[in-house]
Amino acid sequence: MSVLSIQQVEKQYAGHKAVNNVSFEVPQGSIFGLLGPNGAGKTSLIRIITRITAADRGQVLLNGRDISTTKIREVGYLPEERGLYKKMMVGEHLLYLARLKGLSKQESLESIKYWLDKFDIKGWWSKKIEELSKGMQQKVQFIATVLHNPSLIILDEPFTGLDPVNTNLIKDEIHRLNEAGTSIIFSTHRMEQVEEICKDIVLIEQGQVILTGKVSEVKQQFKDNIFKVTTTSKLDDQGSAYEMAGLDEDGYLVKIQDGYSSNDVLKEIISSGNEIKEYKEVLPSLNDIFIKLVNKA
Repeated sequence: MSVLSIQQVEKQYAGHKAVNNVSFEVPQGSIFGLLGPNGAGKTSLIRIITRITAADRGQVLLNGRDISTTKIREVGYLPEERGLYKKMMVGEHLLYLARLKGLSKQESLESIKYWLDKFDIKGWWSKKIEELSKGMQQKVQFIATVLHNPSLIILDEPFTGLDPVNTNLIKDEIHRLNEAGTSIIFSTHRMEQVEEICKDIVLIEQGQVILTGKVSEVKQQFKDNIFKVTTTSKLDDQGSAYEMAGLDEDGYLVKIQDGYSSNDVLKEIISSGNEIKEYKEVLPSLNDIFIKLVNKA
């Protein structure tokens, strides 16, 4: 079942088609990576999902209903740009944003207190936004994104300005919210973060989908039959079943020749009198796949 269904969506600005016949599904309960280089159409798509702008064509369904008929509190959005009023105090700002999302004053105060306690920042209530560092402002913006308990959260570069400790804090909350049933769209240029956090991805380039699927399946799809081999002595540069593809820390990278299997490589190395300490397949990183597909596109 999908929490979000994008069906043949298009958006054009002054002759430029920013989103071109895009279709994909965000599985219920997934942490979903929305990827693409600068100018690919990600922001335009996010603005359509969050109802900031409307699509020229196509349909967006949230929990099976047209996005235009859903309540605004069903979606939480953390934009890449700071969306905070610098002269307001943290507490009154969060209260204002919570009320905009449809919470009563009592619900708003209870939720704000919960999140300020959780992040151990109770003393920030009377601080002005402009008095906070970039990282501290990002924590406030994250709270504003989730305090109304949306069923879908969209995070655009959520770790910007955060130190490693607070990055891990937000990561933990992302996983906790997801485990509680919240679906999350995660947009970033940091492929290692996508690889660590996301279960499913879609890659957009020039307004079109060029790849979508589960992270594990995508990596299998683009594997190059390369294995890491760690041996007790030097490995020959070339064999009948393999060719050398490089070095990896304490081991060799070998590429299996056409017509041979990984077992053939094992047998060949062992038969040469070499002892194998480690032998495992090396899958491409999402960063490698991203660069390869974007360059090709």
